[in-house]
Amino acid sequence: MPGLEDAARQRRTLWWLLTLALLRFALHVALNGRYGFHRDELQVLTDARHLAWGFVAYPPLTPAFGRLELALFGTSLTGFRVFSALAQCAAMVLAGLIARELGGRRWAQLLAAVAVAATPFSLLTASEFMYVAFDGLWWVLLAWLVLRLVNSGDRRWWVGIGLAIGAGMMTRYSMLFCVAGLVAGVCATPLRAQLRSRWLWMGVAASLLVFLPNAWWQWQHDFISVDFLQSIHARDIDNGRTDGFLLAQLYANTGPLLTPLWLAGLWFVAFARSGARWRVLAWMYVVPLLLFWLAKGRDYYLAPAYPMLLAAGVVALQHACARMRAPRARALRATAWVLVLFCLVSVADMALPIAPVDSAGWQLSRKVHDNFAEQIGWPEYVAQVAAVYHALPASERTRTAIYANNYGEAGAIDLYGPQHGLPSAITPVNSGWYRGPGPTPTTVIVLGDDAEGISDAPATCTLAGRLHNAAGVANEETSHPDIYVCRDLRKPWQALWPAKPFFG
Repeated sequence: MPGLEDAARQRRTLWWLLTLALLRFALHVALNGRYGFHRDELQVLTDARHLAWGFVAYPPLTPAFGRLELALFGTSLTGFRVFSALAQCAAMVLAGLIARELGGRRWAQLLAAVAVAATPFSLLTASEFMYVAFDGLWWVLLAWLVLRLVNSGDRRWWVGIGLAIGAGMMTRYSMLFCVAGLVAGVCATPLRAQLRSRWLWMGVAASLLVFLPNAWWQWQHDFISVDFLQSIHARDIDNGRTDGFLLAQLYANTGPLLTPLWLAGLWFVAFARSGARWRVLAWMYVVPLLLFWLAKGRDYYLAPAYPMLLAAGVVALQHACARMRAPRARALRATAWVLVLFCLVSVADMALPIAPVDSAGWQLSRKVHDNFAEQIGWPEYVAQVAAVYHALPASERTRTAIYANNYGEAGAIDLYGPQHGLPSAITPVNSGWYRGPGPTPTTVIVLGDDAEGISDAPATCTLAGRLHNAAGVANEETSHPDIYVCRDLRKPWQALWPAKPFFG
């Protein structure tokens, strides 16, 4: 029976997709233990030890995953990055399944999966434990669920769509931009007939129910994350990080060599007669694109939208091959495979922790991003703080606090400090502010400040050391390396605590 044969072929293709994902996962496991924790990972690691329904810098799902990884793998660097690698490997499989929903044959599904794996965003986010890895997964999952809804006509898929949106909102609030695109797509396509469906509204209810705990936390904390996002956004604009948003979409998220493929995918779902059934995907890209542009977002904010377009581009390629003679079609498919594999190899050197520190490959990656530089030196920095701490008289150490002006330093002290006998760090940055100033100290070791900043401190402060790493890598810590010891506090410790969190 043809139907059974089709089902058997689909199962075999799915096994191929899973095999590719497993091979990629093994690669990440082999490489993800290099360098060290990123400063942002150190913040998540600290928050994972203090679980709540919300945090200043992000919703609670990523720290919850971090807590699970701590339970499974302890503080292993490779173990801490397992879930982010799994998330991006799953997004790779979903891209293949999106190609299937768009009518892609086996080679198209496999090519779509490899194309997504070859993007800088996917490779880099699978190499670090941050919310962007999971945010990218929910966008791809949402696109696949919407296609299942369109192709099957089964309105019960709305419940799955709602759950995916809820998970996205519990990971990163930018999911709202994707939801705006979905709403526009529903209203502008035949899907608008489903606005009267109880299943659609059950999906809406499911998304709100999943998000409700974080919404309640935000209400209780005066929507502090809104203040945080406004502060960080203003900083990014001042630093020029939002400049050239539209132009950067042509090269930043997929790499320039894959741009023709996703543009073909956008054309396929937006204008091609054969792709008209799935026009909602075009809305799910164009609306977030315009909203991020108007809001002056950073270029990588839209990165999760490209897997569905890459999958659609491969299907557009399949349609083009169908109109050609067999030799030309085979040559075009072979060219596409060579291009995608070349992208994978060339991008891997910049987006994976492969190159030795300060090698030519390392320097090349530094021209593109600073993620690896921010992973260097943390154990050394904590050891240098410990040297200052243990140089104090024993009687003074018992009343000494370590005050960190950024979350990376605080997270590093909390991670590596116990082996040096250090107390937990105190920081007013992000969610560290809610944990309070702790017991009143007589001496405070201050990190992340400089001579100008420490000059107005209500205490007697002396320079006691400077942070440095043996590799000689310049990163944020080496830009403010001073370690100060402050005594004779002239104001009550509790009164020195800021009225609101600092944002970083």
